Amino acid sequence: MERESFQSRLGYILVCAGCAIGIGNVWRFPFVTGENGGGIFVLLYLFFLLAMGVPILTMELAVGRASRKSAHKGFEALEPAGSKWHMHGWAALAGNAILMMFYTTVSGWMCAYFYKFMTGKFVPGMTRDELDGVFGAMLSDPIEMTTWMAITVLFGFAVCSLGLEKGLERVSKYMMSALLLLIIVLAAHSLTLENASEGVAFYLIPDLDKLMSHGVTNVVVAAMNQAFFTLSLGIASMEIFGSYMDKDHTLMGESIRIGLLDTFVAIMSGLIIFPACFAYGVSPDAGPALIFMTLPNVFVNMAGGQLWGTMFFLFMTFASFSTVLAVFENLIAMCIDSFGWSRKQSVLICLSVILIGSMPCVLSFNLLAGTTIFGKEILDLEDFIVSNLLLPIGSLIFLLFCVSKWGWGFDKYYAEANTGEGVKVPRWIKPYLQFVLPIMLFIVIMEGLL
Repeated sequence: MERESFQSRLGYILVCAGCAIGIGNVWRFPFVTGENGGGIFVLLYLFFLLAMGVPILTMELAVGRASRKSAHKGFEALEPAGSKWHMHGWAALAGNAILMMFYTTVSGWMCAYFYKFMTGKFVPGMTRDELDGVFGAMLSDPIEMTTWMAITVLFGFAVCSLGLEKGLERVSKYMMSALLLLIIVLAAHSLTLENASEGVAFYLIPDLDKLMSHGVTNVVVAAMNQAFFTLSLGIASMEIFGSYMDKDHTLMGESIRIGLLDTFVAIMSGLIIFPACFAYGVSPDAGPALIFMTLPNVFVNMAGGQLWGTMFFLFMTFASFSTVLAVFENLIAMCIDSFGWSRKQSVLICLSVILIGSMPCVLSFNLLAGTTIFGKEILDLEDFIVSNLLLPIGSLIFLLFCVSKWGWGFDKYYAEANTGEGVKVPRWIKPYLQFVLPIMLFIVIMEGLL
């Protein structure tokens, strides 16, 4: 069977960026920034994005492009005879599935809030308790929760069933274009609010006093974590798109472009949120509740709040769906490669698995409320497995596979990464990749576990 490919380079970059751009950018990045001192955290995040994220992204893409296969078969094609690197392919398949078993629930929340703002559920004059009650009522209703999750799953697999070019690439082009337009309009509006400059200063001007007050180690490790997780590395979410690439451009150049687009969305998300928080006296370190409890309070007190709230949650919906579509394509491609199924068979089986597998997370907020496993609620446990275990450990595996003599080896990775026109991986970086970056990843892993 001839392998599918992207119709255009723009489509490829938008799909890859869409995989990286998601809740981690537009939800996690702003509240982690708020909790870690604003501008100084952003500066450290950008440093670690270049130092950690981009090099590992080139490795995932290199494994995919060199093998022309998804993770399991890709490692198998490139690994030395008798080695077991390909076992990580099964972990990657499981990781993508577990990720979607809770991600579809949160994506459903974004859709629900877009619908609620659009239909006038939020009105001027609502108290903070009433606004919080909307979120609580949604979580406690298993029918509503299941409906929004199912809409996310069915739409995502319907798009992917059309194929790479006609489905994922075409829809991602329109959705990402709309996302980028929305984020510029929303940021421009936030910057016109009274006291917006205070929010911008908090967000973008580094303050060493804040670094000291929050704890140097805490802020540095948080920046390493965010830079690492924002690109969805470690479970081959990006590797599969490498397998669809041509060899016209170097992987470092493409990785930088993906990282820049991903970072642009994260930075612009902050420019929407922080000026609005300071304009309406809302704490910028409100944590995970920032999006669903704090910001609705801002919108209902804002002139034209229904419109701006609707546009904001449409943007959030597009951001979350861009990741959903990309990861669904990963699951489908892995099944096609590993089991020899057709795309139609893979879509139907993966749809059923994700739809059923997402129910425990959905019900954990209502019918199964209070249920814990190893002391964690279901969403938190699934998030912990993916974010704290599979992503960082998987990234370490990709790194060691590409730079050690027991794996594919640095020379083969180096040749693949530098094939084509564009920014090259410098040979002098080899000691850094072999000795320094593994230690940095080990710190991320241990911090996540402890």
